[in-house]
Amino acid sequence: MVEILDKIDGFVWGVPMLVLLVGTGIFISLFLRFVQFRHFSYAWKLISGKFDNPEDAGEVTHFQALSTALSATIGTGNIAGVGTAIALGGPGAIFWMWITAIFGMGLKYAECLLSLNFRQINEDGTAGGGPMYYLEHGLKQKWLGITFAVFAAIAAFGIGNMVQANSVAEPLLDTFGIPKLVTGIVIAVLCFAVIVGGVKRIGAFAAKIVPFMAAFYVLGALILIFTNLSGVPAAFAAIFEGAFSGTAATGGFIGAGVAQAIRFGVARGVFSNEAGLGSAPIAHGAAKTEEPVREGLVAMLGPFIDTLVICTMTGLAIILTGAFALKGADGSALTGSILTKTAFENGIPFAGGGYIVTIGIVFFAFSTVIGWSYYGDRCIDYLFGQKAVLPYRIIYCLIVPVGATIKLSLVWLISDIFNALMAIPNLIGLIFLSPIVLKLTKEYFSSPERVYPKHVTQGK
Repeated sequence: MVEILDKIDGFVWGVPMLVLLVGTGIFISLFLRFVQFRHFSYAWKLISGKFDNPEDAGEVTHFQALSTALSATIGTGNIAGVGTAIALGGPGAIFWMWITAIFGMGLKYAECLLSLNFRQINEDGTAGGGPMYYLEHGLKQKWLGITFAVFAAIAAFGIGNMVQANSVAEPLLDTFGIPKLVTGIVIAVLCFAVIVGGVKRIGAFAAKIVPFMAAFYVLGALILIFTNLSGVPAAFAAIFEGAFSGTAATGGFIGAGVAQAIRFGVARGVFSNEAGLGSAPIAHGAAKTEEPVREGLVAMLGPFIDTLVICTMTGLAIILTGAFALKGADGSALTGSILTKTAFENGIPFAGGGYIVTIGIVFFAFSTVIGWSYYGDRCIDYLFGQKAVLPYRIIYCLIVPVGATIKLSLVWLISDIFNALMAIPNLIGLIFLSPIVLKLTKEYFSSPERVYPKHVTQGK
């Protein structure tokens, strides 16, 4: 079964899928005249809270919606995923992660704008947003909406739950000797305490934990970078050289060719920031705003923060220390979180560099468990109604200790496959609904009073 699933996984995440993902990002970016560049500074102003109107429908602020989406995307991919990309594709893989993030910003803008535009506000004031709604009401293809919701709900149990719980339990066992079952139970209890309150509690939690965990990890990476500052120009040279020539300043890594750099850079970049998968629109669909364009602009900051900032920090740490050229005790090349942890241990001048990675993984993975729980319960709400949400949340939390204690090779494969399957209907929707995205964008920016409402210009 593993062999069969491995072949399916290789197919669904093969060249056609990566071309579809990146190609759609390029198409959307060109079609919208690179909205991610033209309105980048304005997007940052939106998360300040000055543009929020408490009377608008929705459940969370712009900042809380972005934090909820980031809590799900900033995960093990930022630590282990980058390590894997460099181990398999060389330093040049980082460049292709950047490319994926730049065009991914355009994808995030479009999908979250559509989510807001076609969301459903229930009688109790809760919001339902995401690809399932714009596939049903925008594209008029309910079967695609159902298909997305089924795949996303299943994927939530894998990549959003069991894989993340295991990613927390493994380093805590290795570093502090904490049994995996204990870790799983603690995560499950904390998770339920947060998600039982719905997106409002999840948003409030994410707004506090995401800035802290990102700052903690980035600070550790900056200490490493400044300690090895003289090597930064050579590190960037290795990234650009590896991206186009398949060579790098330091040898010893696996698969130094350009093809490997592109393949693993794009794959890990997409896996990290989730642009185009359709997950983030579910969180942003709950934002308190009547302006879909605003939420799209806020959402496009996600790939920038996740990939262009945090993944770059991890990549520089690995390249600066030359950790990707080292071998493990068994003579094999280091990869994943072990590679990143080794880089921090070797690159930081004081003892405990590895703890930064361990603690980072704990926070990143736990926040992903929380974020994906919301994605899953919105899909269940769409498929079966509100009555099925609480049972889903209970089952979701009960699965956490299982994920923390079992070997996950099969779960990884199944999760990977369902991630790809949920992206396909979403990308179809983005391509065919792109004229609506363009229309709403033009209408918004042609109206000065919508861009800067009176309560903003008057400083209220």
